[in-house]
Amino acid sequence: MEAIAGGAAWLGSHPGAFLGAVWEHLLLSLTGLGIGIAIALPAGLLVARRARLAEAAIALAGGLRTIPSLAVLAALLPLLGVGFTPSVVALALLALPPVLVNTVIGLNSADAAALEAARGLGLGRWQRAWQVELPLAAPLVFAGLRIAAVQVVSAAALATFIGGGGLGDLVTQGLALLDTGRMLVGALAIALLALATEAGLGLLERRLHRRIEGA
Repeated sequence: MEAIAGGAAWLGSHPGAFLGAVWEHLLLSLTGLGIGIAIALPAGLLVARRARLAEAAIALAGGLRTIPSLAVLAALLPLLGVGFTPSVVALALLALPPVLVNTVIGLNSADAAALEAARGLGLGRWQRAWQVELPLAAPLVFAGLRIAAVQVVSAAALATFIGGGGLGDLVTQGLALLDTGRMLVGALAIALLALATEAGLGLLERRLHRRIEGA
């Protein structure tokens, strides 16, 4: 109870610092996630129908998943220094695997009859991809996006270790200053953002499933 009271007191006296940290955290997360999706979706479309490339892409994605986020941040330090940019690059790398893997699997599990009908209509490779294959693969692709989003929002807290800002700053500052109120506010905010992301995208995913099933 004392820690909760301390957190409420800190939040009441530092609303600007809290909102600034939330904004930085959201900016880091959305930018990293957006870049990851922008790379993973076209890459998935490109390799999905090429068995060897698809296997290599999935293996690479699996390898990326095994690398701890802190290790990625440390590896980027000599190349990009500290601050916003290396943090976003690390988060984009974290977002890549689930989106890429689910895109490849979703495209490869698309209904063969629908694809054959699209070919019969004279649609080109990319027209089939965007108008037929991706809509059919949408549930799996969206599931990958949901996983990536939650991971990115959670991992953005680590950006504080290379000067990226965000809610992780409140946690590390609280630890350094022995300020449990500040630390608690930062930790709870990170957890709530991750839970809100999971719940919000989960709701959208269920609506997407219902829309596809009702189509």
